[in-house]
Amino acid sequence: VSASVLEALFNASSAPDSLFEVAAIVTQPPSGRNRGKKVMASPVAQHALDRGFPSDLIFTPERVGEDSDCAVQMRTILCAMVFEETFLSNLRALQPELCITAAYGNILPNKFLKIPPLGTVNLHPSLLPLYRGAAPVQRALQDGVKETGVSLAFTVRALDAGPIIASERMEVDDQIKAPDLLDLLFSRGSKLLIHELSSILDGSARLKAQPQEDSQATLAPKIDSEEAWLSFDQEARVLHNKVRAFAGWPGTRARVAIVDNKSGQNKILEIKIITTRVSSCDHILGNEGGNVTMHKGALVFPCGSCTALEVGTGGSDSGISDGYASFLYKESNGKASDEANKGSA
Repeated sequence: VSASVLEALFNASSAPDSLFEVAAIVTQPPSGRNRGKKVMASPVAQHALDRGFPSDLIFTPERVGEDSDCAVQMRTILCAMVFEETFLSNLRALQPELCITAAYGNILPNKFLKIPPLGTVNLHPSLLPLYRGAAPVQRALQDGVKETGVSLAFTVRALDAGPIIASERMEVDDQIKAPDLLDLLFSRGSKLLIHELSSILDGSARLKAQPQEDSQATLAPKIDSEEAWLSFDQEARVLHNKVRAFAGWPGTRARVAIVDNKSGQNKILEIKIITTRVSSCDHILGNEGGNVTMHKGALVFPCGSCTALEVGTGGSDSGISDGYASFLYKESNGKASDEANKGSA
């Protein structure tokens, strides 16, 4: 998503009436990606190189530690990363007037923030002060919000707590997943950034920026891989929102117990769940054993508070394959349950 913001800046800087140029790019160091773990440049760095941007102006500083002067915010200890001094010296030599960040993934130290005279502006995919932190889109979807947005704010020492320059709201579709919502928000945020750049560069944005109400702030902590497991004793709406929130990474999984037709013994299977829908309670009425049923080709899981979750089938972008759904149902003669999930996180 950061690459889309960079593209918007490249396009705006090349306009005949542009007031700025992109002086340098700071992004994450190359890392191992894909199954082969081949070391590759970050998407931002690769996009810049493809655009013909000078490679010596693409900085990929390593984290060499954490600032010992940590801040405590909302009962959470926050430590800024420590950059290599060589990188900071090189950045100072370029004399940038303004720094812009988008999904960088690190808390910036004071030594960095003091370099640009116009400050550092961050594009954050939430309506600040809501969902400050590493996973604002995922946590918003997990909470089932009906509205979210994107904020443009000055960066201060505290996490996502700087004065807000501008924000834009948008409604959240009941079926949208985190990767798609993230793309939408950064697309809108890029346009908002370009629109506000003139006021940021002439200093008027600093005067009009509104302080955040810290009393209204909520945190969006980093996602842990263990959160991927579904527990069907929760309500269907809670599980549906979790599936949407964790799409992409870490995904969502469930353990299902099926009864073998021949031996009568339980088999525990793990399934990856990609797409869900809150189903009608009519589909589980009379299902006192907590068994999984099928409705129009989809598996229907009984959930907490007498609710039901429909797991879509049919393709790679759906829930699970038609064949696997049929296998689960036919192999167990309909006697499949979520008993293996009891007590799961």
